[in-house]
Amino acid sequence: MSTFDTLRARWGVGLWGTIAILLAFSLAGITVVRLRQPVLGLLLPPDAPTWLNWVVYLVILFPMYQTLLLGYGALLGQFYFFWGRLKAIGRFLSNRKVKPSA
Repeated sequence: MSTFDTLRARWGVGLWGTIAILLAFSLAGITVVRLRQPVLGLLLPPDAPTWLNWVVYLVILFPMYQTLLLGYGALLGQFYFFWGRLKAIGRFLSNRKVKPSA
């Protein structure tokens, strides 16, 4: 079984769904990489310490990546796939437990 088939089975989507999901990940990643320098250039002076760059990157660009991923996923017809992943990240960060269905 190839990696592609493993992803299809794990995500429970078909061929085109898998392609759309991988494309959304690619587009969101490329967009954040392209926006990193301009955003950090606007918010920080050029001689800012490296640790401050990382803090601003995590505080500003990580949520931007999640938003872009959700947007690209919606445009490619995979909104609910990415919405479920985003909710899982939110639960992890807030340390809330999922209530079992009755």
